[in-house]
Order: sequence, then structure tokens, then C-alpha cells
Amino acid sequence: MSTEVTASGPGETATHPPGGTAERVAGLEHRRERAVTQGGPRRRGEFSARERIERLVDKDSFTETGLFVRARPAEHDARRPYGDGVVTGYGTVDGRPVCVFAQDSTVFGGSMGEAFGEKTVALMELALKTGCPVIGLNDSGGARIQEGVASLALYAELVRRNVKASGVIPQISVVLGPCAGGAAYSPAITDFTIMVDGASHMFVTGPDVIETVTGERTTAEELGGARTSNTVNGNAHFLAADEGDALDTVRDLLSYLPANNLERPPEYAPGHAPAGDGLDAIVPDRLGEAYDMRDVLHAVVDDGELLPVQELFAPNIICALARIEGRSVGVVANQPLHAAGVLDIDASEKAARFVRFCDAFGIPLLTFADVPGYLSGVRQEQAGIIRRGAKLLYAYAEATVPKVTVVVRKAYGGGYAVMGSKHLGADVNLAWPTARIAVMGAEGAVGVLHRRELAASDDPEALRADLLAAYERTHGTPFLAAERGYVDAVIAPRETREQVCRALRALRGKRAPMPERRHGNIPL
Repeated sequence: MSTEVTASGPGETATHPPGGTAERVAGLEHRRERAVTQGGPRRRGEFSARERIERLVDKDSFTETGLFVRARPAEHDARRPYGDGVVTGYGTVDGRPVCVFAQDSTVFGGSMGEAFGEKTVALMELALKTGCPVIGLNDSGGARIQEGVASLALYAELVRRNVKASGVIPQISVVLGPCAGGAAYSPAITDFTIMVDGASHMFVTGPDVIETVTGERTTAEELGGARTSNTVNGNAHFLAADEGDALDTVRDLLSYLPANNLERPPEYAPGHAPAGDGLDAIVPDRLGEAYDMRDVLHAVVDDGELLPVQELFAPNIICALARIEGRSVGVVANQPLHAAGVLDIDASEKAARFVRFCDAFGIPLLTFADVPGYLSGVRQEQAGIIRRGAKLLYAYAEATVPKVTVVVRKAYGGGYAVMGSKHLGADVNLAWPTARIAVMGAEGAVGVLHRRELAASDDPEALRADLLAAYERTHGTPFLAAERGYVDAVIAPRETREQVCRALRALRGKRAPMPERRHGNIPL
């Protein structure tokens, strides 16, 4: 006769209970009930881990894994909670399979222990085997101090799975509370991070420790709040108003993405084609006058809809997901409204990572160029504009997906080369008649080339005007580039959507084999 070890709940045992089938089934139901109802009080207005998952996935589609896993050491200790502070499992979003984990801040503060880590790693492995996206709902205080090195080991194991999955399955992190210490590095490796305004914090070292060590006083919001992470350091990609908005963003994002790198992104019925007549007058006559590049993009993509990525970080460049004829595209565009659309360190790194993501998952790239070049200045040079700006050059040159580029206005210097030029492997390059493709603008070029003539002239202003006009006739147009085959066609702005659609249709069967190698060495 087996020995029964009494647990904390009535009728619960740490070993299998004796008795017949009915008693065993009743014991199972009791354990299930206890497992899904345990945990402490939540923050006001906050959903539980399971409620968050249920709000994300399709109704009744979630299947939980590891429900009866206990926090370590669990042997003969029924006081140890089931699940160890993380809920894992699989379900569907819009009918498409996903794997999901949700950290429970009411159990050990959501900290990662050994069992917690093993459950998460097992879910990552399941996602890799089945080729479906993995979504992490993060709400954790970091490593579980009382479990020591075991907790640290599992963080490293999780990061290894993040790296293994990188470029194979989409990985999305949603930060719904604190994400501190080692917990912050896993979201940093995933493809997209979503944070909730006023509720999410992500940092390595908390304000109390910083004040103790350095004497500097700061707040969690200043260190790594949702707004700081979306605007200052670029650690996050989306800013959500609340938890519901964050989960809606996950669903929107998934609608553009394939399940894995071997599948195509989902296809939908072609969306409404916006009227493009207004594009003929959208570029101002005065070269230095700004306009909103989003107006151009809205007139080209299906239904005028964009899903901006890192919208609040480095706003001088736009990265967004959209659809053309019902198929996903990644859009990269200079934004003249901010710093004239110049490429600085932040803009280069933001766009480079987006380009590499699209390339990894077979999403064609659509580039709109209006760029005066790379930003000059002592601060940018000392901060590494050469090394860090080269990331965008590398990303475009490495990408093998279909690449279509439209030069809208300025394409000067290194900016011309990097923004999807033929020379970096773009497949179809179009230009508007307003395009100016040159080493530099007319004012700068005339000043350099004709400095002595101007200095010796009796009427330097009249001579300057003549020289500027001559330079504009030659280099201030897209036709010199078109004559050399660097631009495939010069088109009327109103024709942009039609020409882009044709180009993407022609490129659907593109093949671009690369040399056999382990991997390239991007300048990190």
C-alpha cells in the first residue's frame, strides 16, 4: 500500500493518491484548479498571466504546457507553487499557430528560477520544431536570487534559444511591467519589443542601485520607461497606450509576418489603391522646403495603411510594414520633416536592423529616397558614424529579397549609395522628375569647383547664378543616372503605385544565391 504525503490543499498529495479512477480524476481536477488560481494580488487594472494570453490568442485555442511543473526544490513540498511563475503553451492568432509564454509577477515577483527557465526554453524549442512565432509577455524582476547560479544558467540557455531562433521564426516581446537585469537581454535579441506607456520598464540596473553606486538620482521611467525606450535609446519598437493596445499591436504585427523563414508572408485580397494624382505636386519647388514623406507612402500602399516600426526613435527615417496588392512589404524612407531626412547614427542602425529583418523573412523592400547624405559633425564622427553608418550599407548589400527604390528628391553623396541604389543590389530603381542625384547639392558643388573663378570675378553673384543653373541642368536631374542605367525609369509621381506593383510582380520569383559561408561580419 502506497504512502500518502499530504499537501497543503484538501485531498492533494505530492505523490499519486490511492483509490479508483474517479478519485484520481477528482484529484486531477483539484490540482488543475489550484494551479490556475494560485498567485498573489495583482497591480490595479492588471490582468493575470493567463488572462493576458486569453486576450491575445483566438478564443478557446490556448493549450497550456508544464501546468504541474513546480518551483525548485519541489520534492515532497506542496507549498512550492505550480508553474513557477510562468505560463507557457500554444494557440492560434487569427487561425495561425503561435507559441506564447506569460510571466506571472505575483509568483516570486515573476523572477526566473530553474523550473521557470526550463519551461520557457522548452516552449522555445517547440516553436522551433513547429516553425511558428513565439510571443513573450514579460513582467519580471529578473533573476531569482535565492536559486543562485541555476537562475543565471537558464537566462543564458534562453538567450541561446533566442539566437537559434533568430531569422528562423518571428520573436515578439511584450513588456507589461518591469523587465530588469538579465530579463532585459532576451527581449533585446528578439525581433520586436512592445512596451506600455506608464507601466513598462526595461533596464539592466535599477535606480536604487545606480544611486548607491554612483550617487546619481534617477527614476525607473527615466532609465528605461516605455517612452524612454521608444524615443531615446531605441530599445523598444512600439509604444502602447495600455495592455489591450499592446496585444492588438501583436496581432497587427503578426498579420504581416510569415510563420517562419521557409514560408511566405500571409496574402490578402488586394487593398484599395489610393488616388495618386496629388503626388505630382507634393514635392515643393524650393529645394530646402520640407514635406511629409508619409503622404507619399499613404498614396502608394494598400488602403494607405502603414504599421510604423520605431516611429518615435530616429524620426528622420521611416521604417514600416505595409501591403502592396495584398502582399507584405517593408518600407524604408527618409523623412524630410525631421533633420531633412539626413542619415545619422540612430537612423542608420534603426533602418539596418529593419532591412535585415525583412530579408530574413522574405519580405520585399520598398525604399523611398530623399536624403542629403550622412550627417557630419564632431559628435557624430566621435560616436562612430563611419562604423555604425556602415551597418545600413551592409544590410542593403546583403539583402537578397526583391528590392525596389524610388528616388523622390535629393540623393546626394553616400546617401544616394546607401538608400537602395543599384550598386548595392537593388533590382528596380525608379526616379521622379524632381530627383537630384549627385555627389552634393548645387551650392556646395559650385563653391568647391569654381572657388577661384568666383573670387576673381567682377560680378561673383551673377557668375554663381549661371554656374548653379548649369549644374542643376546636368546634375540636378535624374537623367544622367538614367543614361548610365543606374535608374531604370523616370516616372511621373502619380504613376508610382502602378510602377511599384509591376516591379514587385516581376520580382516574385527572384533568386539570388550567395557565396557559401558561415556568416558575414557586419560592423557591430
